[in-house]
Amino acid sequence: MRTTWQGFMYRIDPNRTQQTALAVQFGHARYVYNWGLAERRAAYETTGKGLTYNQQAKRLTALKREQPWLREAHSQVLQQKLMDLNDAYQQFFDRVKKGTKPAGYPRFKRRKGDQKIRYPQGLEIVENRIKLPKVGWVKIRLHRPFEGEMKSCTVTKTKSGAYFVSILCEVEVPEVAITGPTVGIDLGLITLATFSNDEPPAPNHRFLRQSEHKLKQLQRKLARQKQNSRQWLRTKRRIAALQEHIANQRQDQQHRLSFYLTRHYGRLVFENLHIKGMLKNHRLAKSISDTAWSQFVEFCEYKGEWYGCAVERVDRFFPSTQKCHVCGVKNKDLDLSDRQWQCPNCKTVLDRDKNAAINMLLAGGG
Repeated sequence: MRTTWQGFMYRIDPNRTQQTALAVQFGHARYVYNWGLAERRAAYETTGKGLTYNQQAKRLTALKREQPWLREAHSQVLQQKLMDLNDAYQQFFDRVKKGTKPAGYPRFKRRKGDQKIRYPQGLEIVENRIKLPKVGWVKIRLHRPFEGEMKSCTVTKTKSGAYFVSILCEVEVPEVAITGPTVGIDLGLITLATFSNDEPPAPNHRFLRQSEHKLKQLQRKLARQKQNSRQWLRTKRRIAALQEHIANQRQDQQHRLSFYLTRHYGRLVFENLHIKGMLKNHRLAKSISDTAWSQFVEFCEYKGEWYGCAVERVDRFFPSTQKCHVCGVKNKDLDLSDRQWQCPNCKTVLDRDKNAAINMLLAGGG
């Protein structure tokens, strides 16, 4: 057995009094984050050195004496925000040291974005209610039981006004041996995934395209309304709700597919796509973004650790599409519109996506 971390997300339904209490927690936590970021920037400009978390935690105590209203928020919620700020800086500098493209430099939090706070302890769940410190017993939709020992929970308010709680648990899982067949997977736009074996291709439902007409209508309606009016705010929430619906549709399909693949195969071989470079093609950028290839591969990776399935990535410069899997000849004249092509050497008629999936299987040692 080994210990790992697993999160369980649930919808919560706070009443008006609890929503007001959560708004206080969100606002005070955002204030502390922005205060900490401003302090770090000022210290660097003055001394050429940054501040550590411990230094800022001591200053936070003095700040709460100067600003007594900060005591309305839970003390650990404010400390967790300083930890988040410290982690943001750490991720930025780690990537700079590695020479990879760094994560964005920490920015100030906005009131109009998603609001998040984290409680590291003091949590209880009884039947269909969860106890949040300084908020009270909030109704929770426990659509499935959580496992393991509850360590912390993150409360989120989305742009559409929905509230969620993500419970982080420490669970024990058995050591799983990697067994089962290997399959090469070609990610595409016509089909989300094409497999090297007889598995039928996974369809690309194009969820954004399905809702694009309604989304455009709402955005045009928003543009005609007076900014910050009651109807303008209502339309903006409807746009946010529709965008969340599209994202939920996409995640649902990819969760189901990644669960199936990691349970039935021992090794999945993907191509390491340069998606950011592909998005520079403005004719395909929207369609590429709608597929969320990176998200799908990440789902397969963490589920693979649970169920005993290894996920490998073939080098992005490997010519999986242009290379004939039968004789190995590379066809440099292949165009993006050529869905089927004939090998100039062995005369084999090849399906573009199927051939790429087979080549990735061969490149992965399958």
